[in-house]
Amino acid sequence: MRRQDVPDEVRARLHEAAGQHEPDRARILARLERGMAEQTRPDHRVTRPPVFGWVRVVSATAAVACVLGLGGYAVASAVKDDAPEQTVATTATAEPSPDAISRAPIHPSAPQPGETPRTEKPRATPSAKAPSATATAKPPVTAPGEVDGPLRSDGSVDPHSNDFWAQSNLTLKTSEELTTLTVRLKIAQTGGVTSTGAWRSLPEDDFTLTIEDKDGFLVYNWTLKEGRRVPAGEWVFAGQYNHERGGRNAAGDRYTATGAAGGEQLAVQGGFTADDGDS
Repeated sequence: MRRQDVPDEVRARLHEAAGQHEPDRARILARLERGMAEQTRPDHRVTRPPVFGWVRVVSATAAVACVLGLGGYAVASAVKDDAPEQTVATTATAEPSPDAISRAPIHPSAPQPGETPRTEKPRATPSAKAPSATATAKPPVTAPGEVDGPLRSDGSVDPHSNDFWAQSNLTLKTSEELTTLTVRLKIAQTGGVTSTGAWRSLPEDDFTLTIEDKDGFLVYNWTLKEGRRVPAGEWVFAGQYNHERGGRNAAGDRYTATGAAGGEQLAVQGGFTADDGDS
């Protein structure tokens, strides 16, 4: 008869009997001690070698253990047969749970629960170089050398000049009276340059005028006579000359003016630019 054919009622009774069964250990030990005592009595007649006595004791003990083991196995088998069979399927790789997928990853530097947070030193960042100081823009002034204290100057080619003749004008502006003054115009010899005259807006008798060709220049020189004065104001000194036919380049022409005002020496210099006649 198979175990599957055992009635449910028998299984239940076996299960209950197995649960209530308690081996009488005291009785088993008493029988073992009694058997050993009989082997050690002096008046006991040994009919078998002592080794067989021990074998009998061990055999009896093993028999009791077998009975107890078989009873437990029968009950466990009956109970096990009553439970439905289950099949466990295994896969090669475990699939992650939805909770593990939905959780945001923990940054390596973030402390785990129960862990003491670590303090890390900030990484050194390259120090930014201080911006180099930029030169402060100076207010625009007249070309270098054209201004000195109360004295200002401006050189230009007269707009009435033509293909054969030209006039170079030096305009001086002074906010103080000048006690000395020397004005010099140097017209570069560009070909056919010859003087046709000169003039100034100040009185003619106050100056000494000289005109000469020197070192490749036509030179006009005005010198304020001793004891004369140049009052504050705007004054013009002009040199006139012929030149070869065509437009003339005045880039090589220069002027200088030196004087004194209030005991202070003054000096200005510059070149000549084309004048469109609007000034």
